[in-house]
Amino acid sequence: MVYVAMGLIQILYVALNSFRLVLMIKGKKLLASCISTVEIFVYITGLALVLHHLETPLGVVVYSASYGIGILIGVYIEQKIALGYITLQVITENEFEMASSLREKGYGVTTWMGNGAAGHRMVHLILAKRKEYHHLQSIIQEIDPKAFIISYEPMRFVGGFWTKKLGAG
Repeated sequence: MVYVAMGLIQILYVALNSFRLVLMIKGKKLLASCISTVEIFVYITGLALVLHHLETPLGVVVYSASYGIGILIGVYIEQKIALGYITLQVITENEFEMASSLREKGYGVTTWMGNGAAGHRMVHLILAKRKEYHHLQSIIQEIDPKAFIISYEPMRFVGGFWTKKLGAG
């Protein structure tokens, strides 16, 4: 029973740690600080259990293995919450349908003409909430199954469509 408790405590600690790190990177200082308070309490509790049961290697093995499980759970939680934004750069032969269809659905789209090895291509730049990534990707692929999509997370943005949409500009 003690080993189960040690494993669960370590999983909780590492999941909180992973999630707190993501919050810090995303600039959510207050929430990260609150989580760190709970995180350190869980850590001290788990460490006390491990140090009290060092006589068997099983305790150390359980505690160590649960660290990896905690990482997986922390990453899973962060992906489900999906804080922040994602930028998609979509390169397609489709000149007008893609942009107008995405704009009708409420997305800000900036376009320009590019040149590739096979000729002219339309480049679309789209900013969306990370939670909308899979939905947005399916819309793009429905319009053009051969579209080339590059995605990345912007750290900051100023002005433009999103600033107006969020009421900050």
